[in-house]
Parts: sequence; structure tokens; C-alpha cells
Amino acid sequence: QVQLVESGGGLVQAGGSLSLSCVASGSIRRMDVMAWYRHAPGKERELVASITDGGTTMYLDSVKGRCTISRDSARTTVFLRMNSLKPEDTAVYYCHFHGLTWSTLRLEDYWGQGTQVTVSS
Repeated sequence: QVQLVESGGGLVQAGGSLSLSCVASGSIRRMDVMAWYRHAPGKERELVASITDGGTTMYLDSVKGRCTISRDSARTTVFLRMNSLKPEDTAVYYCHFHGLTWSTLRLEDYWGQGTQVTVSS
């Protein structure tokens, strides 16, 4: 089992910034990819940013240049720094883990509980 605990969401005005954090714990053998997804009402869930075990990052086109995904040296916490926020960034943001666990020795996927980000115009 892997537990993901997100924090850092909230209400911010357009043009403002927020930083999200996701702490991963549990039976982690290898963290292949950590990512942030978002889900807005009436829209499909979309991948916002991801970072691989090797440090390769990927971003949704609409957030490129405004968001930065990073992790701590222990690779147990992933961050998403969001700048120049827009009302269309409003969504519930979810942390996602893809990797191997000691409990099953198989690739698994886990999700955090989500954190609300609301950007007012």
C-alpha cells in the first residue's frame, strides 16, 4: 500500500501563485512516475505534470511556463508550483503514484485524496 497526502490547495486570485505538495509513504520499492492530475466539473481529468524516477518532466501544454513539478532529495515528496494562475486552472488536483511496491512487487497506481484549487477572476 502507498499513501499519498496532498496539501497546499486553496483560493487565489487570477495571476496569483500556489504550491501543492504530495507526500508519499508506505510500501514503496520504486517510484517510477509521480504526477499531478486535475479534474474540473464537466471536464475530463487531465494530466498536468509528471516527473519520472530519472527526473524527466512533462507538462500539459496549457500550463507550460507557468507550472513546475519537482521533488525532494529523498524522492518522497513531489511539489507543483503554479504561477500566473487563471480561472480555468480551477479544479481538484490529485497526486498520482506509479511504481513498484514491496507488498506486491508489481507496478501499481495510487491516488491522493485531492486538493481543491480555486482561481477567482
